[in-house]
Amino acid sequence: MEVNQDYGLPCGRELERLWENLDEVDEHQRDCVHCRTARESLLALRAATQELIDEPDPTPPDLVGRIMSAVRAEVRRGQMLDLPAAEPGSVEVSEQAVAVVLRYAADSAGNVRARRVRVRKVGVDPSGAAQVEVELTLTTRLGNTSGADTLARVRELVSAAATSRVGISLVSLDLLVEDVYEDGE
Repeated sequence: MEVNQDYGLPCGRELERLWENLDEVDEHQRDCVHCRTARESLLALRAATQELIDEPDPTPPDLVGRIMSAVRAEVRRGQMLDLPAAEPGSVEVSEQAVAVVLRYAADSAGNVRARRVRVRKVGVDPSGAAQVEVELTLTTRLGNTSGADTLARVRELVSAAATSRVGISLVSLDLLVEDVYEDGE
């Protein structure tokens, strides 16, 4: 299908012909205000188009940083863990996302702060949930005289979060206390 999009100037000349012969000015074009105006506009358009062609797009100054952030985020995300699904299909969650949930659960026990959480997939249970081993490094509050009770509470909260909030099967949970903090730190 051919579409005719000729645009006629008020003087009767076609804009398309003016464009085709932009570098050849005849007597009519020199005297006609419509042709001169259109020709000046077309020359400006051609110059702007050529500038865009000649000038390469500058590389954004933060391009490498953005690429490296994406790469680091992908690496930090860790392995994907399968979750049980009520409907056909599969549901996955990253080790990093699981670590965030477990860290929050540990922090809510009081008198401790979670530092590092390492999640490692070791299998899949009959329901389709990932079986994981977790190593949780903690720092305890200075003056915490109920350390054993605090660790038992952390173990309870983290185990509950793994099962009920995430939907993974916790095979082992190693708690390591590596430092002490003072209130206000």
